[in-house]
Order: sequence, then structure tokens, then C-alpha cells
Amino acid sequence: MSEVKKIATRDSYGNSLAELGREHENLIVLDADLAGATKTGIFQKEFPDRHWDCGIAECNMTGIAAGLSTCGKVPFISSFAMFAAGRNYEQVRNSIGYPHLNVKIGATHAGISVGEDGATHQCLEDMALMREIPGMVVINPSDDVEAKAAVKAAYEHEGPVYLRFGRLAVPVINDNPDYRFEIGKGITLREGRDVTIFATGLEVSYAVDAANLLAADGIDAEVINIHTIKPLDEELVTASAAKTGKVVTVEEHFIAGGLGSAVAEVLCEKAPTKLLRIGVNDCFGESGPANELIHKYELDAEGIYKKVKAFCG
Repeated sequence: MSEVKKIATRDSYGNSLAELGREHENLIVLDADLAGATKTGIFQKEFPDRHWDCGIAECNMTGIAAGLSTCGKVPFISSFAMFAAGRNYEQVRNSIGYPHLNVKIGATHAGISVGEDGATHQCLEDMALMREIPGMVVINPSDDVEAKAAVKAAYEHEGPVYLRFGRLAVPVINDNPDYRFEIGKGITLREGRDVTIFATGLEVSYAVDAANLLAADGIDAEVINIHTIKPLDEELVTASAAKTGKVVTVEEHFIAGGLGSAVAEVLCEKAPTKLLRIGVNDCFGESGPANELIHKYELDAEGIYKKVKAFCG
């Protein structure tokens, strides 16, 4: 049996920027002294006159991008999620969100899968911060195929977009001819009748594996990939909840403010349903190998399987 291909979505981001850069001269990239890590260096190598390293000055980078966007450019600004969303929050809110400018934020190294960099760099609150900004689109792709499609869709979308990418290489699960990416539209990967698992980002592949384990125990789980946290696919969420009667959300993020909260808000208002949120529960991450951290925080297939099985009784 051949090994599953694994690619980090930050690599997909860098490659996609270069591909789009060949087609669109108005696409520019700004980075904050991390072009090698965020992979915007791929774009920089091909288009050195359209890439600016702003140094360790994320807030200044955001202001520059905001200004350039008013001159017909489509800027992608990049840094680690902890800096792009965290350190940079006020500037993103006031300089990009408030005037609703056409700036894209490529945030890499999100979640505990940053690994050995530890708690200070493991941003688990970025989706919560970004989805609170009016007009901000929030996308968390699950693999290489989806990440490339998301970057293209972000370029084509008029307005601010937050793109969340990871450091860890993850399985390519969307390499099929039927795959189609659309902002705000979830994708049903597995039909089921007993419970719905809504997953986002790198948790999507784990959720599929967990569903296979559940099937062996007679639990038929529906698995839905929610790549867009905002706008959320409310129609799909409510329809699947009505079908199965039980809902689980899975994310490499705090359970407060991210996918779990977004789904809970919709269900509470439109289709009250029993809900379990799986994610990091009100604690910081820690330093360690990425896969070991994912296992410790029970965000791998085994952890999801155990929690969903208990939830289903």
C-alpha cells in the first residue's frame, strides 16, 4: 500500500502565491522577517520587486499593506498566526477591517502543531479574534489542495480575508476530480446517520479516520469539512444536525470562539441539537513534537474516536 502524501499548508501557501503572481501583476506580498518560514520566500525569489520584508514590525506591515490596497494592489501580508492575528490585532481591526480594505492575511504556524516553539508561538485563539472583525472572511484549509484553492479564492474575493496555515505536513485528502472550493460552503466527506462531525484544518483528516474507527463499533458518523469558519455554511450545519440529532466539532483551536462556538451559535438559534466541542480547553499549549502534542491533547483520530463514542453513549 502506497504511503499517503503529506504537505504542510504553509508550503501550499507559498507555491500558490507564486502561481497567482504569474497571472496577476497587482498581487504583492509583505512579510515580517519570516519569509523562509511562512514560505513567501518562494514568491520573493520569482518576484523580488513585488515582495517587501518589513522586518519584525507586523503592525507597520499592516499599515503599509492597507495603503497599497487603496492604490489598486492586492497585498498578502504574512507572519506566524500569533503575530499576524495576535500582536497585530488592533491594526488588522482598524486599518483593514474598519475601512473594509482588500488585504489578505496569510497566517502560518497556527495551533499546537507548531510543536517545539511552545505556548508563546502556538496561537489557539486566532480564529476567534478574526471572526469577530466585521466583514472578515476566515478560512482554515485542511490540506494542500484546499490551501491552494483558498489562496486563489481569497485573491478573487473583494475584501479582507484571514487564511490559517500550519507548519506540520498533513495528508492530502482532497485530490479528487470532484473537489470544488467555495468560500462559505462546507464539504460532506462521509455520509452518516448517528452523529455529525464538523472538522476544520488539519483535524479534518483525523475526523475521517475517527469515523472509520466508529464505524467498526456500529456508529455511523457523518464527516463535514468546514474550511470557512466565517461565513459559516449555516444551511449545511442545520441540515446535518437535523439528520443525525448529535453534533461534534473538532478544531486545533480553543473550543471558545472558533468553529465550536460558531456552530453552537447557529444551532442554538435555528436547530437546537446536542453538541460536543473538541479542541483545546482553556489552557495554553507546551513545547514538544507536533504529533505528540496532538495526541496528548486528544486531537488525533484516537482521541476524537474515544470522545465521540462516549458522547454517543
